[in-house]
Amino acid sequence: MMVEHATYGQAEADVCLIVEGAYPFVAGGVSSWMHDLIQAQSHLTFHLLVLSADDSPKKSRFTLPPNVIGMSEIALQQATDRIPIISGNQDLSHDLERPLTRLLESGGLSDFQRLLTVLRAHGPDVSRSLLLNTEAVFAMVERMYEHSTPGSSFINYFWSWRALAGGLFSVLLGELPPARIYHAISTGYAGIAMARAALTTGRPGILTEHGIYTNERRVEIAMADWLSDQVPSSLDIEGRRRDLRDVWISAFSGYARTCYEACSRITTLYTGNQILQLRDGAPPEKLQIIPNGVDYDGFAKVARDPTPRRPTVALIGRVVPIKDVKTFIRAAAILRDIVQDVRVLLLGPTDEDPEYFRECQQMVSHLGLEGTFEFLGRVKLQEYLGRVDAIALTSISEAQPLVLLEAGAAGVPSVATDVGSCREIIHGRADEMPNLGPGGFVTPLSNPLATAKGLSQLLLAHDLRQRYGEAIRARTERYYNKRVVDGLYRDLYQEHLEMPDRHALAVEDV
Repeated sequence: MMVEHATYGQAEADVCLIVEGAYPFVAGGVSSWMHDLIQAQSHLTFHLLVLSADDSPKKSRFTLPPNVIGMSEIALQQATDRIPIISGNQDLSHDLERPLTRLLESGGLSDFQRLLTVLRAHGPDVSRSLLLNTEAVFAMVERMYEHSTPGSSFINYFWSWRALAGGLFSVLLGELPPARIYHAISTGYAGIAMARAALTTGRPGILTEHGIYTNERRVEIAMADWLSDQVPSSLDIEGRRRDLRDVWISAFSGYARTCYEACSRITTLYTGNQILQLRDGAPPEKLQIIPNGVDYDGFAKVARDPTPRRPTVALIGRVVPIKDVKTFIRAAAILRDIVQDVRVLLLGPTDEDPEYFRECQQMVSHLGLEGTFEFLGRVKLQEYLGRVDAIALTSISEAQPLVLLEAGAAGVPSVATDVGSCREIIHGRADEMPNLGPGGFVTPLSNPLATAKGLSQLLLAHDLRQRYGEAIRARTERYYNKRVVDGLYRDLYQEHLEMPDRHALAVEDV
């Protein structure tokens, strides 16, 4: 039995974090979460395995914590791919064809394991060039095309195949850093890297999904103009034929199923995500919810401003279309007719989409809200929450919006659209025992009347506002307190550090 480890000459890390296209080269929510996770688990050492789109130079956006003892990068697409056709091993492409075809057509761990076995059986000289640029491989792609999408454009299929298989081959051939746990932060190529590590080292694998990778790719693929190749409609009993969009979706579905089957635990932020994970093949017994946490202690210290002031509501977020600020502005116009002296704030940056910001300003002017509605830009939230009576969230898409929790820790109730985990944050999960009661109202998307109605109820009924504020404060403390969440990850890592190594992948007869 062969156990595969990298030859970096570095100490073995406790945890190898595997991430695609994010930390430490990209700022944003997932990257900040990873940075906080590493700092919170300061008793462990980490190695970062970063999967990048290409091999161009990149600049880190973070100062890595001292317990990061190594970082390596695998480029999914490489400049050396564009080389002439070379002579190759016909047996290699023959052995690859069946498991690769099955994996790219929504296969799973057994197909992936067979693929690994083939590569190892053909020895250490297997390269991306041998897997992408030989006549035998070209013939294999022709056969896969005839099997998958006959009647569509072969040239479009060919380049799609190279993109999908090229990223896969990069992950299969790249060096793995030594670690006691391999923790992927999505499915896709990061999940494939984790699956490979779990199979070839015998060490446990963990998956954390914030957004659901396959679902996000489905949306992108459905909207992609460059995947415009359409197969002519068929009137036969087979119904609609596969096209290039199906090729991409099937491949990412196969990668996700492989990842789900290879790891021992699958964590995500809220139960809505688990529905999508189960649909994509995640074993239900592996699922666990670990939400993002907020600095409860810090926000709970925010004191209510006792001085006389106007009733005040706020939207905390960027002025961008996904936050649907225009619905919030329309709600403000309705709310002003109900609570005439209301003050409406937007707390967040206005420079990300200047054209959308101008449109929002024009809407405020058109609705005569100049004395009611204020764009305050970036602010220190703790300085405002004590003077805000309720917050609104009108987004058309969210995962787990931290602003609801930060306001909740300060005892401020919310009115939020029914997206992501908003319903769970406001009303509690199904397994919340005892149920702490509502912490606000949940509204349909793009419904200014419902938003205004919820906000007016909170503003006009002091007892209701106080009761809802205490409910969401208690829920935030119990379930979303960063100290609690850090403890959940500490326990998860400790459980897997204590697991005995499984048998690593052996080379079988091909």
